[in-house]
Amino acid sequence: MDHSEIVNTMMANDLFSQWLGITILEQHEGNCKLTLTIRKNMLNGFGIAHGGITYSLADSALAFASNSKGRKSVSIETSIAHIISLKENDEIIAEAFCETETEKLGHYKINVFLKDEPSKIVALFKGIVYKTAKNW
Repeated sequence: MDHSEIVNTMMANDLFSQWLGITILEQHEGNCKLTLTIRKNMLNGFGIAHGGITYSLADSALAFASNSKGRKSVSIETSIAHIISLKENDEIIAEAFCETETEKLGHYKINVFLKDEPSKIVALFKGIVYKTAKNW
């Protein structure tokens, strides 16, 4: 399978990403760009987007980007820094790319930013994936 077939297959089977309303904007081997719009049911008690929303978007970008290289990969460590709060109807993009990799591990950085203001980073996500021996 090539990278786009892998990502499209993953998305077709990823009910959580579908429920979030994630759309794939770009996909390349080792890179992925996803988007979603903040809905009212994604807001927390402060009236801003729950941190789990940006985390989940970035986590999906990590999964798609890392698996697009052809080996089935799973996250083993992730972290996020929330920088700017989001409100209902904000459109955000998560862009994932591989920073370094070895035979067994991949280190990825995912920037989450506002669609209309790409210079406004709303969250920074880092992830390490374990690359299994199984190919797609």
